[in-house]
Amino acid sequence: MSIKPLITALLLGLSATMLGNACAAPVQHQPAKASKAAAHKKKPAKKKAPAVDYEGEFVNFGDWKEVSSFLDEVAARNHWDRAELNTLMAQVRFVDSAVQLIKPAPPGKPKNWQAYSKLFIEPVRINAGLKFWAENSAALERAESLYGVPAEVIVGIIGVETVYGRNTGRFRVLDALTTLAFAYPEAPARTERMAFFRRELEAALQFARKNNLDPFSLRGSFAGAIGMPQFMPNSVIKFAVDFDGDGQIDLLNSPSDAIGSVAAFLVAHGWQRELNGAIVYPASVAPHLQWERMLNQGLVASYSWNELKAAGVSTDTMPPEVTKYGLVDLQNGAEPTEYWLANGNFFAITQYNRSYFYAMSVLELGRAIKQLR
Repeated sequence: MSIKPLITALLLGLSATMLGNACAAPVQHQPAKASKAAAHKKKPAKKKAPAVDYEGEFVNFGDWKEVSSFLDEVAARNHWDRAELNTLMAQVRFVDSAVQLIKPAPPGKPKNWQAYSKLFIEPVRINAGLKFWAENSAALERAESLYGVPAEVIVGIIGVETVYGRNTGRFRVLDALTTLAFAYPEAPARTERMAFFRRELEAALQFARKNNLDPFSLRGSFAGAIGMPQFMPNSVIKFAVDFDGDGQIDLLNSPSDAIGSVAAFLVAHGWQRELNGAIVYPASVAPHLQWERMLNQGLVASYSWNELKAAGVSTDTMPPEVTKYGLVDLQNGAEPTEYWLANGNFFAITQYNRSYFYAMSVLELGRAIKQLR
């Protein structure tokens, strides 16, 4: 797959969705009985698995020492037949395009929020979002009531991720995950990244077995993310919910399951319904630069409004004083950087994808769609 460098760099940040979500506890959900029949009627026909858009290379993964040790551990942990895993692994293909797409962006290229945001806050996504919201308003209202996550945030995430199910990925998940688990490109955190993808590979096998699926029927992104909300396999297991009440979780074909799962994920990662005021406030910063120490302090809201004011941060709108905030910088290449105050719910969105650009795109897309309803 050939992708221009700028688009590739931007997509890499997006498609790393959920890479840091394995530790949080799942949210349990039982959908209201009254809504089950309605959700059942509205559920669309199942989509066919998208065709694979690459030619995988047979590399005999099963003969690799690291793969063999991994399969021994997986078989023992899950009480699976080792011979069956051998047969499965013999069908897995190496995917060079996944390796190329996962590589970090070239060093030294300046970040540009305005260029990034134009990829997502644009007519195709906005129009598709209006249609998605109209068709799934009942599920969105129910998710907002149950979890406290506004409908526009859920709509923004699904729109940024897959344009409401249009672009869910055309990679066989097992091919992508195995390739990245054992042939991750050279990078500073290569060992940790391979360990992550090995956990996701095991989770994909667990999910397929539990749901009586052919594991090779699973399609997703080059990083192995699945369905409308692009959940990694461990996140499907831990956070996805049966929001339409049909007895199964289907993030590819059920908009209701995707909606409820996004909301459940955010709550499990720190979303607070009780936070008042806006999620973000445009900010100005003083020339003395005392506020710089408040940048890059992790994906968390750490500072009181009084602390930020004392450091030279100001806003046109007075934010709630009892809320904690983080100072967010959105760099614009050679143009001036934008600064924002962000509360804890902004940083909950960054747990979906660890990027300020991503979280702000979600908010801006959701807001644009809401304003046109």
